[in-house]
Amino acid sequence: MPEPISLVEALLFASDAPVEAERIREVLDLASVADARELIARLGERYAQQESALQVVEAGGGFRLVTRPEVAPWLVRLARSRTRSRLSRPALETLAIVAYKQPVSRPDVDAIRGVNSEAVLDNLMEKRMIRTAGRKDAPGRPFLYETTREFLVAFGLRDLSELPQVEGELLLPEPVAVAAGDANPPQQDPGPGGADEPAGS
Repeated sequence: MPEPISLVEALLFASDAPVEAERIREVLDLASVADARELIARLGERYAQQESALQVVEAGGGFRLVTRPEVAPWLVRLARSRTRSRLSRPALETLAIVAYKQPVSRPDVDAIRGVNSEAVLDNLMEKRMIRTAGRKDAPGRPFLYETTREFLVAFGLRDLSELPQVEGELLLPEPVAVAAGDANPPQQDPGPGGADEPAGS
């Protein structure tokens, strides 16, 4: 049977939310909440004596097991390397367009890339690299996209002013004029979304 202090450590480690002292008392069948708090304090002292990267903090009416502020730079590096490794070339390309043109709509991203970007934008949304920032005042009122705080953290930027400077600008292609009576106007590959995809989705 593990010692009570180790059980408290396991409870805090396994929970994704603060654990109340009363809950710890209940789970460990302790005599009082004071006993639970004493175990929590002893756990905190153990981490301090071992100069551990972990610490116990009180937050939201309960207790959490978290890392110390001193190790934050290495955690940022880990998050950055993980995010970069998960991003495909199309995702990085699309993310760069959003970063430099934000707020930018999907049709504008499509025009710059030359292909349908819906799936890539959805993927970046799931990874919390971008978010919606309202709608564009244009036909179909497509969503506008901008980067997030997670984007800054992943790429080690304090703010958008630290984005690398690039030569020239990401310009939108000029619309192609179709002569009257032209039976075969230029067609653009609709991409994975298909030709019948609603505008601004």
